Amino acid sequence: MESVWNAGGEPVTFLPVPNPDWKTRLEGISGVLLAGGGDINPKWYGQEPSSDQLYGIDDLQDENDFSIAQYALDNGIPVLAICRGSQIVNVLKGGSLVQHMENDHLNHVHNIHVDKEVANLGLSKPILEASCYHHQAIDKLGEDLEVIAQAEEGHIEAFKINAKAWSYGFQWHPEDNSTTSQQQHELFVRFVSEAAK
Repeated sequence: MESVWNAGGEPVTFLPVPNPDWKTRLEGISGVLLAGGGDINPKWYGQEPSSDQLYGIDDLQDENDFSIAQYALDNGIPVLAICRGSQIVNVLKGGSLVQHMENDHLNHVHNIHVDKEVANLGLSKPILEASCYHHQAIDKLGEDLEVIAQAEEGHIEAFKINAKAWSYGFQWHPEDNSTTSQQQHELFVRFVSEAAK
């Protein structure tokens, strides 16, 4: 929320509720940020739990995140999907997840090279220091998603979402160091700018 505010936006949060009416609830809202959080229930991508490292599973939150993401993408609302948010979009688009990485990225900082979409992300340069906190990763990539950055280990760190409006997913947490990293701040500035259009 602070990163959105610092980029010139007005952050608003939405409580997950049964049968959310996003057309009404998003009236006057011009961008959707899908934030980090607990793990997605593996049932949504056709699997049973296979790791005792799964945490924070909440079916109502999953349902709300899937539905708000679908509504935003269908209706031309810019989407910034971060960590769990990017996994939500991937599963929504028919993809799946590695339930627990062999070498997790909990409290992990590393450099990422963005191969494509540098200008569309508003980045001044393609290399950024990414702060990560995730133990899952994309396994099967969903439809209408284009990989634009990968970690050295090979897992997907960022993708473009082919949608009506500016929409991207990042596996790392740009908010962690957006006050000290100009590149991370630039991502939020571009998101807010696209929402303001």
